[in-house]
Amino acid sequence: MDEQPSRSGLAFKPHLKAEVVPGEGVYLVSERGVTALRGSGVTALAPLLDGTRSLDRLVADAERMIPAQQAETVVSQLLAAGLLDDRDPSATEPAADLAFWELAGIDGVTATRRACGTPVEVVGVGETSRTSVAELADALLAAGIRLHRPEAAGAAVPADTAGFTLAVCDDYTDPALGEIDAAHRESGEPWLLMRFVGEQPWIGPVFQPGEGPCWTCLTDALRRNRPAETYLDRALGRRAFTPPSSLAAGRAAGLHLATLEAVKWLAGHRHPGQDAIWRLDTLTLTSHHHHVRRRPQCPACGDPGAVARRVGAPLTLRSRSKAAVDCGDRWLSPEEMFRRYGHLVDPLTGVVKEVRRDSRGPEFLNCFHAGHNPVHSPDGLSSVRAGLRSTSSGKGTTALNAQVSALCEAIERHSGFFQGDEPTLRACYREVADRAVHPDEVQLFHPRQFEDREAWNASHGPAHRICEPFDETVPLDWTPVWSLTGRRHRLLPTSMLYYDAPRTPGSRFCSANSNGAAAGSCVEDAIVQGFLELVERDAVGLWWYNRTRQAAVDMKAFDDPWVQEVREGHAGLHRDLWVLDLTSDLGIPVFAAVSRRTDKPAEDITLGFGAHFDPRLALRRALAEVNQMLPPVAQVRAEGSGYSCDDPGALAWWQGATVTNQPYLLPGPGLPTTVPGSYVPVRRGDLREDVAAIEDLVTARGMELLVLDQTRPDVALPVVKVIVPGLRTFWTRFGPGRLYDVPVRLGRLLAPTRYEDLNPVPLFL
Repeated sequence: MDEQPSRSGLAFKPHLKAEVVPGEGVYLVSERGVTALRGSGVTALAPLLDGTRSLDRLVADAERMIPAQQAETVVSQLLAAGLLDDRDPSATEPAADLAFWELAGIDGVTATRRACGTPVEVVGVGETSRTSVAELADALLAAGIRLHRPEAAGAAVPADTAGFTLAVCDDYTDPALGEIDAAHRESGEPWLLMRFVGEQPWIGPVFQPGEGPCWTCLTDALRRNRPAETYLDRALGRRAFTPPSSLAAGRAAGLHLATLEAVKWLAGHRHPGQDAIWRLDTLTLTSHHHHVRRRPQCPACGDPGAVARRVGAPLTLRSRSKAAVDCGDRWLSPEEMFRRYGHLVDPLTGVVKEVRRDSRGPEFLNCFHAGHNPVHSPDGLSSVRAGLRSTSSGKGTTALNAQVSALCEAIERHSGFFQGDEPTLRACYREVADRAVHPDEVQLFHPRQFEDREAWNASHGPAHRICEPFDETVPLDWTPVWSLTGRRHRLLPTSMLYYDAPRTPGSRFCSANSNGAAAGSCVEDAIVQGFLELVERDAVGLWWYNRTRQAAVDMKAFDDPWVQEVREGHAGLHRDLWVLDLTSDLGIPVFAAVSRRTDKPAEDITLGFGAHFDPRLALRRALAEVNQMLPPVAQVRAEGSGYSCDDPGALAWWQGATVTNQPYLLPGPGLPTTVPGSYVPVRRGDLREDVAAIEDLVTARGMELLVLDQTRPDVALPVVKVIVPGLRTFWTRFGPGRLYDVPVRLGRLLAPTRYEDLNPVPLFL
């Protein structure tokens, strides 16, 4: 009886080429390098492993060179190492295709059959997509992919059911894509998004219903990083059309790379980049992956009630040991913070577009910026321009500290932006007075400020503008905040707590600001930082608007090498630097650093403030902030040109303020100089203990400590807004209370300053 031909044969995998070097061994050559195999057994077997022999035939043919048991052992070892496979001689797949899949870690035959066996549908969205759809369909057919043909439904043969969809668009934020996403979430089928009309083709992500982000998650990030386009769409009442800007070769590259990505997905290859937008720069031939985060609170694919439940729950604090004492008594070090949250930085899909050093001054300033500032919501062309210029900034004693500071400030502002899922209650004040905080207790405007508010607002920046007098009978939205001192929820106007929150039509009673808003390494850390900011700004307001003379801080006495470096740096820029002690009745050290130019008539005076339980850290914070304020004037020339800021208030101050006409900027004569021993050292190793101390301090002064948790589930970096009704800000809020009483109580003044005698210069920071 004739021997039946083998149905499969052993061979080295398609991506490997065996080269035998007599006396040395076998070298397996692939695109990823060369693997050396030693031993007489593999040297003897290698020429026979060509796919034509089964194991029995291979052992028999090799018996003249090596024993059968040795041959079987060698084959077993090669199979275990993933170097051999059983090759079907009837297979028709191209060898190069099989080699590609094997390099990807997938069985080549299986991958090829998967890729070619799943029907793919191609759809287009947008004005120029029809051409791209046709070109992409041709590219898929050329790659051996089956196309889903909906028009075949009426034919004798039923249409295939698409197992994968490729969507070509002109703009990733086109609302029509939302319908495609919703349909696929309902069917459970994945789909791949792409764009070829631009100078930079985009491919991805692959949207997988039930896993990863959806299209709504993606567009939330894209729109927030395109404030000018968002404003223009709103102003026009439609999407602004972007003209196509691509070459045929660039489009072809994008089409074929998209085809490649689709083939890989169908074949079963998975990699992290499939959850991202891949962007090709056709001018430089560089590419980037932009990760797309899933938003747990997404109204389309997540839980839209997550934020409301978080805000509405009692705030529970935990013990948090301070691990980064030298960096400001934090729970996490700057290195760990950047490791955990650095992924939030991305120019397309990040919460923060970038973190970059300010190039306008020497490096010792350690000033970094983190993308645009969403606090300046575009509501007109002038606002768009301001928004494009405005950035979130960071400071610190090292470059890394400043980078983390900039990142945290940007996330703090992002988290404080109204996003529509915050809990609100519509009522007038009188209906909720038993649990609401009266807005006047927080905003602290003087009745006289409302008399000429329109003229005042026309000539002052947003931070100093005066809202309408509060009307207790007008319904508005309220949001709960947690009282740490009262252990209950209180209500405050939503528009006071979140930037750009909707208002009752025709009313502008309250506005949000950054006072007390803070990001931290944990919630407890954020509460401490937010409260310290309130203490700092309260002390600054008491000093600035009463124009009291304050004690000097002896920087040398702190014996800090970084402080000495800053002093020398300012001297090298022809600047004097000194520090004032602004500490108020709250007892927490608050310092003001003042720096002025000495080689020209305009003194370009800059200020920086810092507050901390530890006076050493308060000093560092004040100096870091004065460094942060220096870049706009760092390149001003002796003749007076070179300012890199066009804010009228700041320019007027830099060019007109001197220590002669603003003598309160200088230390007060005869006052004792502040040194480290001027304050009792505070040594607490746990941030929860700091919060408890804050609660005691606030309670002892008959005040209330309120906290709003603004942490966003998709960001996860803790953000809070701390409110202590009655504490002042350093903006023009001239209502009765601490502004007039505390300077007298501290002995700085013999009698309260009259309203009309308050400092007429609004603090320009």
